[in-house]
Amino acid sequence: MDSNDGSRSVVIVGAGVAGLTAATALARSGWRVEVAEADPDRSTAGWGLCLTGPSLRALEKLDLVDACLSKGYGMSAITHVDVEGMPADRVELPRLIGGQRPAMVGIARAELHRILYAEAERCGAVIHHGMTVTAVQQAADRVEVRMSDGTDRRVALLVGADGIRSSVRDLLGLRTSIDYLGQMVWRALVPRPVWATGIHQFAGQVDTAGLVPISDSLAYVFLTENGVPPSVLPDTELAQRLTELLAIFPGRVAQLRPLVAASDSVVRRPVQTAVLTGAWHRGNGVVIGDAAHAPAPQMASGAALAIEDGLVLAKEVARHATVGAGLVAFVDRRAPRCRALVQTSVTISGLEQRQRHHEAYPLIEAGHRQLAESA
Repeated sequence: MDSNDGSRSVVIVGAGVAGLTAATALARSGWRVEVAEADPDRSTAGWGLCLTGPSLRALEKLDLVDACLSKGYGMSAITHVDVEGMPADRVELPRLIGGQRPAMVGIARAELHRILYAEAERCGAVIHHGMTVTAVQQAADRVEVRMSDGTDRRVALLVGADGIRSSVRDLLGLRTSIDYLGQMVWRALVPRPVWATGIHQFAGQVDTAGLVPISDSLAYVFLTENGVPPSVLPDTELAQRLTELLAIFPGRVAQLRPLVAASDSVVRRPVQTAVLTGAWHRGNGVVIGDAAHAPAPQMASGAALAIEDGLVLAKEVARHATVGAGLVAFVDRRAPRCRALVQTSVTISGLEQRQRHHEAYPLIEAGHRQLAESA
């Protein structure tokens, strides 16, 4: 339907982590929320992710942390293993939601999205699938939005939470580059080995591998393939090829190879980053999450930044007299933190490719300590 009353109304483009968190936070603040998601259904890509301490701290403020803890796997340490298969370093992450609770949670993407969807809808957000925004026009203190179904909205706020290749970013006239870092990242869903009670990262002579538990019974193996051009392989070849890449690793990785070989859930994606160096907003439109700052996965904190964005956005527009002033305050508050994380992830990626793992480990720990500070 068409809407002409734009007061306290928002269109959010993208029903991912950032978009659904923003939908819940804004709806709880009294906003009338519509979410437009281009995908035709609620299926999610990828097998799992890590909710680090800042993620859990933000989710606790939305009363969602217990649901994530119940569906995921709580952890508090990252064990780094050297090229000989021996433990080289153990990072104990800050426990930001209490000393008796885990520092982070591995969770299946589908489980996290079910939790975020349910809460957004419980708070009154209306979520449309198979829909996006095709045109944007700024109008005084409103944004006129044309939807892909031909209907129009006149809203007080437009939020682009539509990922690294954001169409809203383009429609707002915000420009950034998408940089390929020379790595392809693999993930395979496997049964969780009994020894996997935290994240394990294995340094290799060429690549880097690891394991992240996401439930009592499941984990995902990851491998970062270094120095390769972006390419696409047939799905039928992925499990065999990943098994071959893992063959060079000693120690416990040998136990993971048959699990990967038997997995029917393997994905391979390019490691890409993007970060807006200027404004994230124009008029009453703003981009958040990967649309504004997409880090490489080495810091496992993309979800944390996305969740924080949604929460902080709602707070800043609530405490300022105008949406425009709230957006300025939001970007001033978020940009330095997010840009620093992206840059750290890029630096770690470069160190990995040069097999300078001993230099990467302190950066990973320092990055987590920095993110533990208030958002």
